[in-house]
Amino acid sequence: MSIRVAVAGAAGRMGRTVCEAVEGAADLELAGRADPALGVELGDVLEGADVVVDFTLPDQAVGNAALAAGAGVHVVIGTTGWEESALREAVAGARGHVFAAPNFAIGAVLMMRFAAEASRHMAGAEIIEYHHPAKLDAPSGTAARTAEMMEGDVPIHSVRLPGVVADQEVILGDVAQTLTIRHTTTDRTSFMPGVLLAIRRVADLPESPVVGLEHLLFD
Repeated sequence: MSIRVAVAGAAGRMGRTVCEAVEGAADLELAGRADPALGVELGDVLEGADVVVDFTLPDQAVGNAALAAGAGVHVVIGTTGWEESALREAVAGARGHVFAAPNFAIGAVLMMRFAAEASRHMAGAEIIEYHHPAKLDAPSGTAARTAEMMEGDVPIHSVRLPGVVADQEVILGDVAQTLTIRHTTTDRTSFMPGVLLAIRRVADLPESPVVGLEHLLFD
């Protein structure tokens, strides 16, 4: 049977891309589009959904997750800028499972993993993250998660410029050498394989919430 998917933030750039990806997947069905711009509240689309995908705003994501998971609907969160402790408290004991990731691009997750490994062998590192001017949180969730995974104190520099989608550079230095690990995003469709993977796997999570796409990619 198809997994019925509702999208919160469906009128936004990422929301529209998720809707298109769900409609193009043979095993998924787009069950609803929630967005203030469409005049549709999240609660209006929960009844017909198995999974809600949230690409809204930082101050809405945790409340949306609590509402959906409390109703027994699984949740995939792509919104960043919220506190993990607040999410864990909000969905504790909920019937629906919750999965969140700061970045759903497979290459970005690999970059984070490689940077974490390299930081164990290099003397120091810094992160430069680049996003479009409309991104509300700085540093980005990806940069914050990367720094959290790495050894030592890793400074983060945030750049917001037109023409950029979502790029990140990790520069590591040691005696007479540097190592640069860079991930570049040219289109939002790069996030869709990870989003669809999360939609398909969220119901079977051994615990909830789970944060980080690496938990679905690596044993």
